[in-house]
Amino acid sequence: MSLQNPVFIPGPTNMPDSLRKACDMPTLDHRSPEFARILRPALAGVKRVLKMQAGEVAILPSTGTGGWEAAVTNTLSPGDRVLAARFGMFSARWIDLCRRHGLEVEVIETAWGEGAPLAAIEAALRADTGGRIKAVLATHNETATGVRSDIGGIRRAMEAAGHGAMLFVDGVSSIASMQFDFAGWGVDIAVAGSQKGFMLPAGLAILGLSPKAIAAMETAQLPRAFFDLRDMLGACARGGYPYTPPVGLIAGLAASVAMLEAEGLEAVYARHARLAEGVRRAVFAWGLTPFAARADLYSDTVTAVRVPEGADGTALVALAAEKYGMAFGTGLGEVQGRVFRIGHLGMLTEALVLSGLAVAEMCMADLGWGVRLGSGVAAAQEFYRGAGALARAA
Repeated sequence: MSLQNPVFIPGPTNMPDSLRKACDMPTLDHRSPEFARILRPALAGVKRVLKMQAGEVAILPSTGTGGWEAAVTNTLSPGDRVLAARFGMFSARWIDLCRRHGLEVEVIETAWGEGAPLAAIEAALRADTGGRIKAVLATHNETATGVRSDIGGIRRAMEAAGHGAMLFVDGVSSIASMQFDFAGWGVDIAVAGSQKGFMLPAGLAILGLSPKAIAAMETAQLPRAFFDLRDMLGACARGGYPYTPPVGLIAGLAASVAMLEAEGLEAVYARHARLAEGVRRAVFAWGLTPFAARADLYSDTVTAVRVPEGADGTALVALAAEKYGMAFGTGLGEVQGRVFRIGHLGMLTEALVLSGLAVAEMCMADLGWGVRLGSGVAAAQEFYRGAGALARAA
């Protein structure tokens, strides 16, 4: 693998030099006022990225999986019921995590390639006349299939059912890259990670917490210690940390938010939408299709490309790494071998994306997939020439 080439996996993503340097800092006393001057901008910045109007942010030394563990252990009790749709590898993992913690999970089985099923969620909540369901789990961006779900629609379904459950959202591969409206969508806990849209090394689980979720922490009975968010919120309110913090990563998070806001969050989201559309036009020009079932489900951060009949997506990923030194994502779970994934989030431009499309084309030609060299690149170029010029003019 060549470290000179950008990666096209859906995380960890490419890191800007300025953010690497922001994380590279000398040791400081994390109980000193200097640490508070690093922590507070990071917390406030994440609130702005999430569009929070109330509640608090917690930053844990972990990954998105640890963030989900913190979400459920801090707000739920043994035997509580949660509602979740299973439509990809990551929605399946959250279900497994809940079961391991002794929670009862009502699962809505959904075809991979589809998004969260709004009507089925509403029906399940209406049927829960005793209010046993304490939380609805939703994967905003299913990284395995390249599918975006309608989180605002889930909240509307909850309201239509008149149900008081909390709404927990996995935004690991969407937050800081795609529109996310914590307040407007009525989210109670949002989980992100440092290594995706924030363009940092893995190591931080980032949670947005509503007042309702914070209140639930006082009666929740699942065990927690390292991930006890009451300790974290209490310490952060004083500008401190309940244990030794990852100071460099937190400094990098503050710098990341500053970089995103310097570009403009709306411009960041538009750039990701533009890059994604160019990738999809390349996919169609190859005679292939995204795995997502419909255009309204297409993700702006990752495209899972359905490979030709008899082909192996994993073979393309291996060839790209070995022959051309470039990383793409393999298929996961039920779609292993049936897709390869192109991540297009974080520090990427049209020019960089074109390099990835060119390598993917070479691999497909090498593997005899019948793809004409230049076809997908040209389709993306035509789109970027128009869309990119308009974006620059704006």
